[in-house]
Amino acid sequence: MTKLLYLVRHAEAEQPAGTSYDFQRSLTPQGLIDAARMGRLLNEKPIQLDVLISSPSERTRMTAQVLAEQLGFDFAKTQFIEDLYEGAPRYYLAAINAIPETVHSAVIVGHNPSITYLSEYLCHEILGTVPPCGVVAIAFEQLNWAEVSSRTGRLLFYDSPEKLAGFDIS
Repeated sequence: MTKLLYLVRHAEAEQPAGTSYDFQRSLTPQGLIDAARMGRLLNEKPIQLDVLISSPSERTRMTAQVLAEQLGFDFAKTQFIEDLYEGAPRYYLAAINAIPETVHSAVIVGHNPSITYLSEYLCHEILGTVPPCGVVAIAFEQLNWAEVSSRTGRLLFYDSPEKLAGFDIS
């Protein structure tokens, strides 16, 4: 059976101010709007979200929560993985390889440059820098999650708030 993976870069975040820590940065008002738009876009695709995985930073949590609301997913079931914050793409790949085989579709909300590097690594496509709240959808045909690795995926779509500018998806 085909496995579906949606890699999402967190939405636009506030700039660090004063003594605030990067980990605690929250989304801007525009970031919240963009997350809702991308969530609605995903909701229009015929996806049944089985698992939501996120970095534990505030901006990824907020993005994941908005996506969960738009997709009708219970946010309390979100899996937060410490290694995804400041983590290299290998930590993201380890998270993917650890997804149970009963799961057919997964969303991972994380950070750049890892989201970009991992997307290009998995589907062997040159995407350029995935912008804030960009979504890369990848299909894995006849593979177990543990078998996902370089060039094993097929790019289904790559969307971002900028690409949707001017399109009403409300």
